[in-house]
Amino acid sequence: FLSSLLADVEMLGAPDPELAATMGFSGFGKKARTFDLEAMFEQTRRTAVERSRKVLEAREREKEDQAEKEFRSPRTDSSASASSATGAGSTLTQRDTACSESEDTSDEELTGPSMQSQTSAQGPAEDTDGDDEDDEFIGPPLPPGFKDSDDDNDDDTEEEDNNPVKKIPDSHEITLQHGTKTVSALGLDPSGARLITGGYDYDVKFWDFAGMDASLQAFRSLQPCECHQIKSLQYSSTGDVILVVSGNSQAKVLDRDGFPVMECIKGDQYIVDMTNTKGHTAMLNSGCWHPKIKEEFLTCSNDGTVRTWDVNNEKKHKSVFKPRSVQGKRVIPTTCTYSRDGKLIAAGCQDGSIQIWDRNMSVHTKFHCRQAHAPGTDTSCLTFSYDGTVLASRGGDDTLKIWDIRQFKKPLNSAERLPSFFPMTDCCFSPDDKILVTGTSVKKGGGSGKLFFFYRETFQKLYEIEVTDASVVRCLWHPKLNQIMVGTGNGLAKVYYDPVKSQRGAKLCVVKTKRKERQAETLTQDYIITPHALPMFREPRQRSTRKQLEKDRLDPMKSHKPEPPVAGPGRGGRVGTHGGTLSSYIVKNIALDKTDDSNPREAILRHAKEAEENPYWVAPAYAKTQPKTVFAEVEPEDDETDKPEWKKRKI
Repeated sequence: FLSSLLADVEMLGAPDPELAATMGFSGFGKKARTFDLEAMFEQTRRTAVERSRKVLEAREREKEDQAEKEFRSPRTDSSASASSATGAGSTLTQRDTACSESEDTSDEELTGPSMQSQTSAQGPAEDTDGDDEDDEFIGPPLPPGFKDSDDDNDDDTEEEDNNPVKKIPDSHEITLQHGTKTVSALGLDPSGARLITGGYDYDVKFWDFAGMDASLQAFRSLQPCECHQIKSLQYSSTGDVILVVSGNSQAKVLDRDGFPVMECIKGDQYIVDMTNTKGHTAMLNSGCWHPKIKEEFLTCSNDGTVRTWDVNNEKKHKSVFKPRSVQGKRVIPTTCTYSRDGKLIAAGCQDGSIQIWDRNMSVHTKFHCRQAHAPGTDTSCLTFSYDGTVLASRGGDDTLKIWDIRQFKKPLNSAERLPSFFPMTDCCFSPDDKILVTGTSVKKGGGSGKLFFFYRETFQKLYEIEVTDASVVRCLWHPKLNQIMVGTGNGLAKVYYDPVKSQRGAKLCVVKTKRKERQAETLTQDYIITPHALPMFREPRQRSTRKQLEKDRLDPMKSHKPEPPVAGPGRGGRVGTHGGTLSSYIVKNIALDKTDDSNPREAILRHAKEAEENPYWVAPAYAKTQPKTVFAEVEPEDDETDKPEWKKRKI
């Protein structure tokens, strides 16, 4: 680099006189000044080396003075240690300042190689001292009431661990109006973006938290099973399809938007052995998806079987599990579920037993408890804990129990006096597996339905929430959202959340303002603007349609919405539409025909007076031959009592 720079300077050192005269600077001197760059670099290097030596000597001197002071004044109390720490801090600050000044100076001027060698020679010792000084406290002592933010977070975490009630997200709530009848099914997709609700009114409604505003309206409502109550709704493990279990014998699978994907086949009800028929033959009670295999799901029915299905094969079940009583008779399973790893299938039966099978062995049970709940009651829910070792059961005998399936003879803990009037009353575990949640039922006007929280280890009641003045049927605690969904007996779906502890979900829609409702423009006549029409044909310009719309809203005739046509067999007092066959069309028209042709004479004489006053067709033809109309006389019915037996009519 230096050689090329010197060559350039030598080339510029002797300018061409003709070029100088042409450019106009020939009078400034005939010869340019030359610089000795090697001498300049040597001078700069010597200056840098001298400064570096002086800085290092000053550092060594300060270090020796500090060591001598520490040796002369031993630390006997805490004040002396604090002052020495402060002195060390100030010394370190001075050193840093001197070092930064020397570094800035050395950056401005080129530093020679001797500086690097000396710095590398003294580097390890200085780093060691710096680490020792960093460990000591630098600066003035903290005020007595001060707490670091990290300490606050640690304290809050410890407090939450000690008090599980702090983990319950119930500070805020929103209410979704499903309908007027019981919300008997709830489902949330794995990501927590969509909620589905189903009820005794046969409706399934879809709620999108990200798409809703503060008006909290469902974006879709449908009746997938016509006139059957919805028993269970659940998203698959991937969230792309929904299992719908209703009061009929055929479960359905819908996609995320509510369109049908498959429908299970109905079995032959005249076959005695339920293993030999392809599907259920009686009303379904419950169903759920496999937690690992996204195409497999499980259903149980009043035909006394628990069946597994494949979404890709709707013509036949995969396997059949048949619960049996102590005497070996058929019992009805009222609820069923998979274990968390999907290897076990559990069913709660009407005889009070809980029976568990290995998924791959459908003949004999792997675990069973005969007296889990009172016989004759419907066990409404079974659910496994997240660690997979504990099973919780909600019984129709107003109890909640948890079991260790490895010791299945007696429950670990039990809670009583929890009324349940519905065959699908729920229970669920908290995301951290420490709390168990269930709801209670109440009679109409008998108080408020409550949500109870129990500590899993001791079954101590931690907390309760008064939900509404109706029964609490369904409850769901989503692990990702950390929000609690509740379905009630009066058609409400409530979502409890905490702005700090919860994620997304209900927090997304409560912050959005309500969209302004658009009035229906179809109620008013369209206004046609014709600016070039003659004044006699020009319509007066309308100022505003808002007042007219408000008036039309008050008019019951204009505001009446026509009822849609009834699909299916008919409901609500309305007869369904006739089929496509000719016979059904004729039958319907016969039913609508109001004419009475039982007595033709009376039907003709009904028009006699009008024909006499207004003779037009028949009367003028008989004006000469028979001016006076002659009607046949009514003969009295013969009394058949005087006739002999053989002449009487035989009925």
